[in-house]
Amino acid sequence: MSYTLPEFLAHALALEQEAAERYLELADMMESYRNDPVSSVFRDMHRFSLMHRDEIQKRVGGIELPQLRSWQYRWRSPPEVGGEEAFDHTLEPYHALKYARANEVRAMEYYRSVAEQATEVELARLAKEFAEEETEHVAALDQWIAQTPRPSATWDDDPDPLQPSG
Repeated sequence: MSYTLPEFLAHALALEQEAAERYLELADMMESYRNDPVSSVFRDMHRFSLMHRDEIQKRVGGIELPQLRSWQYRWRSPPEVGGEEAFDHTLEPYHALKYARANEVRAMEYYRSVAEQATEVELARLAKEFAEEETEHVAALDQWIAQTPRPSATWDDDPDPLQPSG
């Protein structure tokens, strides 16, 4: 499925806006649980998403973008917005970073797929550039993860797991 340049830019802006909103929501939630180290990670990711969104907005310039409704986006969920696993109040910084990394990998793969399917030269170039930026984000998160202590217990060892109702 191929995009026009305005459609692609509309998708890219939505992707970064959704990511920023999700990271802010997660940061606020972790702060309410006094999980300040993880709140800080998500606030950093919120800032990075806003910066990337603003860079894309500058590239848009005078291009008129389509006003897409939620059902018109060509993804099931925005690539940089992960599942509900990060809404666990016991989340540790290591797992928050792994969550963010998985989001960045999905965004990278999304941009790469757009570049591969593009029929317009400028669109292919821009999608490839965005994929490279996401690759840099993944590499930065990899370094951050390498410097973050691993939790002693696994994420699956929840002391208060949800019990199925019965």
